[in-house]
Amino acid sequence: MLFPVILSGGVGSRLWPVSREGRPKQFLPLGGTHSMLQETSQRLDGLEAAPPIVVCNEAHRFLVAEQLREINSAATALILEPAGRNTAPAIALAAIKALDSDPDAILLVLPADHHIGVPSAFVTAVQHGLAAANDGYLITFGVVPSAPETGYGYIRGGAELSPGVLELAEFVEKPDATTAGGYLDAGNFYWNSGMFLLRAQSYLDAVLQYQPEMHRQCCAAMACASRDLDFLRPDKDSFLACPSDSIDYAVMEHTERGGIVPLDCGWSDIGAWSALWEVGTPDTSGNVVEGDVLTHETTNSYVRSESRLVTTTGVDNLVVVETADAILVADRRNVQGVKDIVSTLKKADRSEATVHQRVFRPWGSYESLVVAEGFQVKRIIVQPGQTLSLQKHFHRAEHWIVVKGTAEVTRGEDVFSLAEDQSTYIPLGTVHRLANPGKIPLELIEVQSGSYLGEDDIVRFEDVYGR
Repeated sequence: MLFPVILSGGVGSRLWPVSREGRPKQFLPLGGTHSMLQETSQRLDGLEAAPPIVVCNEAHRFLVAEQLREINSAATALILEPAGRNTAPAIALAAIKALDSDPDAILLVLPADHHIGVPSAFVTAVQHGLAAANDGYLITFGVVPSAPETGYGYIRGGAELSPGVLELAEFVEKPDATTAGGYLDAGNFYWNSGMFLLRAQSYLDAVLQYQPEMHRQCCAAMACASRDLDFLRPDKDSFLACPSDSIDYAVMEHTERGGIVPLDCGWSDIGAWSALWEVGTPDTSGNVVEGDVLTHETTNSYVRSESRLVTTTGVDNLVVVETADAILVADRRNVQGVKDIVSTLKKADRSEATVHQRVFRPWGSYESLVVAEGFQVKRIIVQPGQTLSLQKHFHRAEHWIVVKGTAEVTRGEDVFSLAEDQSTYIPLGTVHRLANPGKIPLELIEVQSGSYLGEDDIVRFEDVYGR
């Protein structure tokens, strides 16, 4: 059985300010109507495969579950990494899980944040590689280069192993422009896509051979894994003791059983804002725009609006990205410095580095509208059937005004309902809870007042999400 493995652990800092640690790029719609995670899951529809195994950051577990639910996609397992240990251990966890279901399981390993413009070509490439993978070859997909790109690592193809499959002859680090041009002319060099096709047991055997300590700790972590709602939690101590390494360095550069399936499918890893200009649909002036944007005498630019009107005039080759709390302006040919901006914001302990103005929770979301000394105003959305934790605060009181839907409120010993245009007051220190018993989203305005308004001023007594 083919088991897709979706790796969803990245933070996407090069796509700040839209991508942030709290909601990185794989959970965002970038150039389409669905998020990149959802698009990754949907492109599997042309394959005869089991539901995917998703390996993700523990902090993103409810985002993953909700986004799969939105597209009616089941999962064989949602494996939560206690901390990032790069791709080799993550794939090992998935391999161990897949072998529980099928001793002949084959893994199709896919990062959650890649763009594929021609999904049918991707499906064909997977089908070409299945026989070789079943024979024990560790297959990687090599993207047919369209330009002498210096931002990707390359792999060199050797002799033909079977129709559509080449020997994996060599890994090459990111080249300079001249070397990259030579690779393009040679015709047997490919971009290293970071996607793989391999028998679960063959991969674990290779990890045991080349990285025995990684193999030991991953096996121990899964042997002592615990079930938490819909999630599988590997043992934390064992996994934290696991060496951190990529599958390329840990296994693929050592194996003598490596193969390449050439892939020409409009692939991009969306590693920078310039990539979204490249995969987008330009207007007659070469501009790719998203959202409420007006351009005038603007050429070859990427302009994105998230919350308000953005206008440009008299510019060329720019990236302009607007969110509710931050704006990025960059030369489209020099956008790699965005990662340095994020690092500077983190050092300054700026919240814009990690979270959006709208913060998503398993029950819905909240958005800060006004923040001032001694008070804060939030817009809260609770999805149908969802319930916040039973909680209290030591430093703030809260006023709730319902603007849409019906709220079920627990306040001390009282439980009552609020309809639209009704309100209530939660005194400081009062145990309380908010729930949405209805069939439409509940929206309310919350006004907090007190000496401290931080999100860590909370004591939870009951929580259906296990926080």
